[in-house]
Amino acid sequence: MRYTTDMTTGSEFGHIIRFALPMLAGNLFQQFYNIADSVIVGRFLGADALASVGATGSITYFFYTLCIGLATGTGILISQSFGAGSHENVKKYISNSAYVLGIFGIVISILSALAAPYLLKMLNTPPEIFEAATGYMRISCIGTIAVAAYNWINSVMRSLGDSKTPLIFLVVASVLNIGLDLLFVVVYEMGVNGAAWATIIAQAVSAIGSIIFAFAKNPMFRLTKEHARLDSRYAGKCVSTGVPIALQNAMVSVSMIYLQSVANTFGKTVVAAYTATMRVEQLIHQPFSSINAAISAFTGQNVGAGKKERVVTGYKASMKAGTIFALALLVVFLLFSGQIVGLFVDEAEVIEIGAAALKISACFYVFLGMIHVTRGLLNGAGDVKYALINGIAEVAGRIGFAILLVNIPGTGYFAVWGTTCLTWLLTGIMSYARYKGGSWERKADNIQI
Repeated sequence: MRYTTDMTTGSEFGHIIRFALPMLAGNLFQQFYNIADSVIVGRFLGADALASVGATGSITYFFYTLCIGLATGTGILISQSFGAGSHENVKKYISNSAYVLGIFGIVISILSALAAPYLLKMLNTPPEIFEAATGYMRISCIGTIAVAAYNWINSVMRSLGDSKTPLIFLVVASVLNIGLDLLFVVVYEMGVNGAAWATIIAQAVSAIGSIIFAFAKNPMFRLTKEHARLDSRYAGKCVSTGVPIALQNAMVSVSMIYLQSVANTFGKTVVAAYTATMRVEQLIHQPFSSINAAISAFTGQNVGAGKKERVVTGYKASMKAGTIFALALLVVFLLFSGQIVGLFVDEAEVIEIGAAALKISACFYVFLGMIHVTRGLLNGAGDVKYALINGIAEVAGRIGFAILLVNIPGTGYFAVWGTTCLTWLLTGIMSYARYKGGSWERKADNIQI
């Protein structure tokens, strides 16, 4: 197996698809073990337990996504250096980004675990599920360091063109997570806390296994003492590139937290339906996010090599593929949304609300695909400042549309899902306009390796 891939020659879309498919499989396995939490919790512990898990999702994602943003910034720098043929820079970015992500992950793990009950109170978490939600969130937040490690190593490997190795470890982690879910929740009756422990243990196993394997097999991880030395210039560039993306992710998370608080005001039945639909949408995001990561790595390598024309060709083909997939999903959800929500819960009212919500959301998946593909290109080209602008737009959209829709007579709890759809529409159009404006090309022309 090759552990690096030069994407500056050969078929543009071929590289993107060959990169995206293993990553998609890995992401799907990761989502399956997230969904396994919800299915096992919902089926064995009931709708209240499922709601308690869902009530924490947007907050824990806020902390996780800060780590993901920093890791993404690292991947951009490494892919650009690799495309330019500067292997010394690649190795220095690998070591210095590890220091940055490690320190950050530890700090966030401690702070988020301590803040859990206060944040849940701010979100108007229903009293019936508050205690269970607090326990689940604290355990999940303790595992943020594992999330940081996992996203760091995967971002590095993917920037070098290797999306297959992470898949292997995710398959193992997925099987382990489901097994631990059943053991902790069903056999040992640990409740929702057992589901949280199962997830972070599986995440840690995947991270540790990937890191050990990378250092053993990938030549880019053969570091000398000089490579491993903390260098403020390289560490600083990791921070300056990753922070705008982390802030974008954080703003998206803040907007999701606000939307969760809106959903909470409609009671535990709507919270359970929202949790089920969010789990499904997390799955739907994976093909789009896989193309996002693929075109980001592809763009980074090619702008590093000075081949912008290849970036444009790959982008156009990726947009067409994303649109076709979105339309196919629309057909599936119009026909089978009730059966899909029914996988999570038995309660008829929850299923009815969730099924209707999925049909509404599916009508806007084209814009979701537009967001992912375009963000991938812009990030890979180094236009990371736009990430911050886009994050602000998501916050404004989710808060503004939520306030508007909640106050429209007859909209009711469907305002929660309608808000997300309109926000996709807004940010999708903004992202495409940024691409057409050409700022990414100017950034690519001024890259300093």
